[in-house]
Amino acid sequence: MKEWIYGKNTVRELLTGPRQVYEVMIQNQSKNDDIVKLCRKNNIKMRMTDKNGFIKLVGNVNHQGVMALIDGYDYTPLEDIVRNIPEGKQPLLLMLDGMEDPHNLGAIIRTCDAIGVDGVIIGKKRSVGLNATVAKVSTGAIDHVPVAQVTNLSRTLDSLKKEGFWVVGCELDNSTDYRAVDYNMPLVLVIGSEGFGISRLVKEHCDMNVILPMVGHVNSLNASVATAVLLYQVYNSRHPL
Repeated sequence: MKEWIYGKNTVRELLTGPRQVYEVMIQNQSKNDDIVKLCRKNNIKMRMTDKNGFIKLVGNVNHQGVMALIDGYDYTPLEDIVRNIPEGKQPLLLMLDGMEDPHNLGAIIRTCDAIGVDGVIIGKKRSVGLNATVAKVSTGAIDHVPVAQVTNLSRTLDSLKKEGFWVVGCELDNSTDYRAVDYNMPLVLVIGSEGFGISRLVKEHCDMNVILPMVGHVNSLNASVATAVLLYQVYNSRHPL
């Protein structure tokens, strides 16, 4: 099923990547000369329209005056993600348990691309999927980080643990300071939902829990910010200066 994807950086990434772009729509009088040049270079159909034309197709979103029609984003089977991890690389997977905000998912995928996460795992129920907002916030990283959508997160963790993965959850109970852990192991990092954290059954499959110390007046960070901090700590543990 085809889908309109919007945002300058996202469309620019699409036009310079392998994904087929069927059409690009540009808002009248918007400053997208570089997008126009890429379309002409790649012989991609362009249309000019007004603001109302954009609203009819994608709603009242921050489209930055440009959008592209592509095939909808596909999920990658988890077996393929694990099989394609390069030989000699310490595996790193990220599981998101019940995350519902597409802005958080897009930001997380962008961080995953930055530090070389091998794949993201989300559930089919009570979880945001891959869509235009996720694509825009990821600024093109959605095309480089494979995402698996699974029916049962707990059973998925069982299978991964049998393959040698350790599961670390970001969870308050029985937790260790995130800086005190050596992440040099095949790892699944689990992040819970924005409002409720990690679900009980998934929590039971975690080998250890880590926590980010908080010394201010609020008691939690935005999910995408917390994920970025933890992922960079994993990177630091594996690639010390």
